[in-house]
Amino acid sequence: MTRWEGFADRREAGRALAHAVAALELDDPVVLALPRGGVPVAFEVARELTAPLDVLLVRKIGAPGHEEYGIGALVDGASPQVVIDERAARAVGASQAYIDGEIARQLAEIERRRTLYHTGAPAALGGRTAIVVDDGIATGGTVRAALQALAKAGPAQIVLAVPVAPADTLGGLRGLCDRIVCLLSPTPFYAVGAHYRDFTQTEDAEVIRLLAEAKRWSHPA
Repeated sequence: MTRWEGFADRREAGRALAHAVAALELDDPVVLALPRGGVPVAFEVARELTAPLDVLLVRKIGAPGHEEYGIGALVDGASPQVVIDERAARAVGASQAYIDGEIARQLAEIERRRTLYHTGAPAALGGRTAIVVDDGIATGGTVRAALQALAKAGPAQIVLAVPVAPADTLGGLRGLCDRIVCLLSPTPFYAVGAHYRDFTQTEDAEVIRLLAEAKRWSHPA
């Protein structure tokens, strides 16, 4: 029988990940969580590093008439970045006017969520170490868009930190970041949730609470 490898919940995973990231002794870190599930994990990393915690909102840009088929993504930040798969956009007949309209719509959604989470302005990343955290990676599509966009924001380095992910997916992401910290890369890999005893959906209320608590060390009174 195969021994189960995993974590009790996201907070436990975050504490284990925090120790691994702290050992890197990174300069001037900013922790960026992919919400919602990445926030409890990233909270523990930010607390260990006494670093600012922010959310990194990624919105898919879907094909005309088929929004589930992504042709690109919009990633928020001090200067929101757009990543478009030009070949896919041409294949589905997405005009520049359509893409511009989708960008405007997704920017509005990002602003709505930032207002909901009470995050304020996105953290400035220029010259800093950006640490991207999620509760795990499966196919890596969202993380890929996030890493591609972050490179345009001018951080000194980009670190991807996750508790669990398949080795082949991580291999495809290595060229988009300077370092990867991953605690578990099981083979075969079935799903992120299979490696948590409690993988209950993270609610908006928890995201709001954790982001507010993180301000106690990143923006002390």
